[in-house]
Amino acid sequence: MKPRSLHPKAHSDIEIVRLVWLAIFISVFSFLYYNRQGAVLLYGDAVAHINIARRVFDSRTPGLLQLGTVWLPLPHLLILPFIVSRQMWQSGAGGSIPSMAAFVLGALGIFRLARTVLQVAEKSEPAVQIAAWAAAILYAANPNLIYMQATAMGESLYLAFFIWAVAYFAEFTRGNPKALTKCGLCLAAACLTRYDGWFLSAVLIVAAVGASFHLGKERTDGAPLPVSATRREVPKFILIAATAPVLWLAYNAAVYRNPLEFANGPYSAKSIEQKTATVNPAKGNLFAAGSYFLKAAELNVAASNWAGRLWLALALLGSLVAAFTKRGRIALLLWAPLPFYALSVAYGSVPIFVPQWWPFSQYNLRYGLQLLPAFAVFVPLGISFLVQSAIKLPFLEISWHRWSGTVTILGILLPAASSYAAIWRADPICYREAEVNMKGLVALDRQLGEWIKSLPPNATLLMYLGGHVGALERAGIPLRRTINEGNHRVWKQPVDPEGLWERALADPAAYADYVIGFQGDPVWTAARDRHLTALVEMHATGQPAAVIFQGRAQGGMQTPSPASTR
Repeated sequence: MKPRSLHPKAHSDIEIVRLVWLAIFISVFSFLYYNRQGAVLLYGDAVAHINIARRVFDSRTPGLLQLGTVWLPLPHLLILPFIVSRQMWQSGAGGSIPSMAAFVLGALGIFRLARTVLQVAEKSEPAVQIAAWAAAILYAANPNLIYMQATAMGESLYLAFFIWAVAYFAEFTRGNPKALTKCGLCLAAACLTRYDGWFLSAVLIVAAVGASFHLGKERTDGAPLPVSATRREVPKFILIAATAPVLWLAYNAAVYRNPLEFANGPYSAKSIEQKTATVNPAKGNLFAAGSYFLKAAELNVAASNWAGRLWLALALLGSLVAAFTKRGRIALLLWAPLPFYALSVAYGSVPIFVPQWWPFSQYNLRYGLQLLPAFAVFVPLGISFLVQSAIKLPFLEISWHRWSGTVTILGILLPAASSYAAIWRADPICYREAEVNMKGLVALDRQLGEWIKSLPPNATLLMYLGGHVGALERAGIPLRRTINEGNHRVWKQPVDPEGLWERALADPAAYADYVIGFQGDPVWTAARDRHLTALVEMHATGQPAAVIFQGRAQGGMQTPSPASTR
C-alpha cells in the first residue's frame, strides 16, 4: 500500500511562508540589536567556535586537523565559509549566520512536528492549527533562544536537527517509511553538532527497532503500516544514525591514538574539572542532577520561580494527555534531553549552577534550552486540556463552548507573553550568564588586543590561544602570525618534540618576536624560565595576568620599558 503523504496537505504554503518570514524578522532584528550592544562575542565559547573554524585556513599549519577534538566538527565547518571575510570574522557575524538559519528551520520544524503528531486525519483541524502556531510562537519568541541564535553558540543549530529528527520520525510512524531516512540524516548532523545527538540517536534507534516489531499493525491514523518498505528503511536508518559517532571515534583513534580523546583527553570536560577543581553540586546524584537541569529549563522560559514551575506543570500535564490519548505520543521524544543531562551532570563532569540553589551562581544555564521544544509542544496541549475540561463543567453555559478556541488561544498567549516580557525586563538568563562569567575575560582581551595592534605588523607572536584568542580576533590580527598549540602534529603523543609549538616553547626568543603569556599557561612558564623581559603586564578581575615578553625583535612597542596596566 502506498503511504499517504501528510506534509503537502497538512501544511499550507501560505502558513509556511508567514512563519518563515516571521522567524527571519525575529532573527535578523535580534542579531542587529545584540551586535550593536557588543554581545555577539560575549560567550567565550562563541569566540572559540569562530576561531577553530578560522584556524582551518588561517594558520601556520592549516588543514582539517585544526578542528581538534572535544567539540564536534559540524558547527565549525558550517561557520567556516562565512568567516573568510576579515570583517565577518572580527565582528562575529560570520559565526552567527548558521545559528540564525537554524533558528528559522527550528521554528518551521516545531510547527511541522506539532501538526504531524496532533493531526488525526489528512484534513487539518482548527484546533491542530492553533496548537501548531502556538508551539511555533512559543519556540521562536523565547528570549533566551533569540539571544543564543544571534551568536556562534551551537544551541540553535542542535535544536533544529533535534526537532526535525523527531518530526521525521513522527511522519515515519504515520506511514511514511522514506521519512525515516531523513530522520537518520538529521540525527547524523545532530551527532556531529553536540553529544546530545548521540543519546538521541540511541533512543530513536531503539524506537525504530521497536516499531519494526509491530509491522502489520495499525499506524496512528488507522491505516496498516507498509511492511516491506519499513523493513528496508530501518536498517538504512540505523546505519546512517550510527555513522557519525563511529566516524568521530575513528578520527580520534587515528589522529590522537585514543578513540575517547574527546571524553578523557587533556582538553576534555573531565580533565578540566580535575585541573580546576570545579564544584559540581549534583555530582553522583542523578535526582539532584535532573533537578538542576529542570531548574535551568524553567529559567529559560520564565523569570520567576512560580512562573517556571507553572510552565513545567503545564508541560507535564500536556505530556500526560499525549501519553493517555495517544495523540502526540511520539512528541514525548522531546523529553530525551532530560535523562541525557541528568546523566551528564551526575556522572559526566558537566556541572550546572542556578542562582537560586547552591553555589548560587550561573553556569551552563543555556543547557536548559534543550527542553524548549518540549515546552513549546506540550504547554499548549496542557492548556487546551484544561480549557476543554472546564467547559464540560455543568455550571458553565453551553454558549461558552463556541468560545473554547478563543479561550485556548488566550490561555496560551497571555501567560507566555507575560513570562517572556518578564525575561526581557530582567535580560535573558543566557545573556546574563555570559555577561557575568565573561566580563573579566572580555576586558582583558580588549586590553591585550590594543597592545598587540601596537606591535609591528609583521611580528611573529608565540601565544597559547585556548583562552584568549578573542584578543587577536578583536584586533584583527591573522592567526597565522602566531605560533600556538595548534601548530604541532597531534598524533605524536604525548608531545611532538619536532613540532613548531614544542620547539618555540623550548626557545621562545629564537622563534617569536614577542611572547604573550597568561600566568600559569605554557607560554608564560617558558618565558619565565628563560628570563625573558616583560614589556607589559595586564590585569582584569578574575583573570590571570597577561604579559607581553620581548622575543627576538628589538623595539616596536609604544612602551620601551616594562610597564603594568589595569
